[in-house]
Amino acid sequence: MIKIRRSNERGHADYGWLDTNYTFSFSNYYDPRFMGFRSLRVINEDFIAPDQGFPTHGHRDMEIITYVMSGELSHKDSMGNGTTILPNEVQRMTAGTGILHSEYSSPTDKTHLLQIWILPEEENLTPGYEQTFFAPEDKKGKLKLVASRAGTDGSVTIHQDVNLYSSILAKDETVKHKLAENRHAWIQIVKGELELNGETLTQGDGAAVSDERLLQIKSLADETEFLLFDLN
Repeated sequence: MIKIRRSNERGHADYGWLDTNYTFSFSNYYDPRFMGFRSLRVINEDFIAPDQGFPTHGHRDMEIITYVMSGELSHKDSMGNGTTILPNEVQRMTAGTGILHSEYSSPTDKTHLLQIWILPEEENLTPGYEQTFFAPEDKKGKLKLVASRAGTDGSVTIHQDVNLYSSILAKDETVKHKLAENRHAWIQIVKGELELNGETLTQGDGAAVSDERLLQIKSLADETEFLLFDLN
């Protein structure tokens, strides 16, 4: 069973400095039909104006993943990290018992990113931070593991039974992914267009997948980029 969350049906807010789309209920957007999927709680697509961002604020008991598509994001936190997140990098922050951080876009360019929240498998974890670069060529034509519970194959480590893959496909290129019994998937289209088990998804669309053992994915446009979450 595949349930599609169309891009134009997502929640939306424009604060001037931030133009954002909410796949699931978040902030002032609330829809009881879209509270998350399995342990996946948030997928926000953010467009942040140059030299703007989120001043210091707190989180706890959440695994936060940042996936930058264009521009850059400057990060500072109460653990002493001060970094810049660029395209093709994946940042993982374990909020755990509590963390303060700030995030600001490029001083000169708009920043486009996905912010993803995953519920951890246990509360009150020790806060942590990780940031890794994944070369585009390593994602082309295949599913590249970028986040996992065990940090497999150089992926960032998340404290939940989730495997997160990133992929870039040329037009008509295909990949397949087998789901183990009682596993589920969420696919989020970063850009381009693809066909998922006969269903067409375009930029910004998401799809919840349950009771399907094989995902057959075919790109319908050049340089189609997407994320695939394999969830328990």
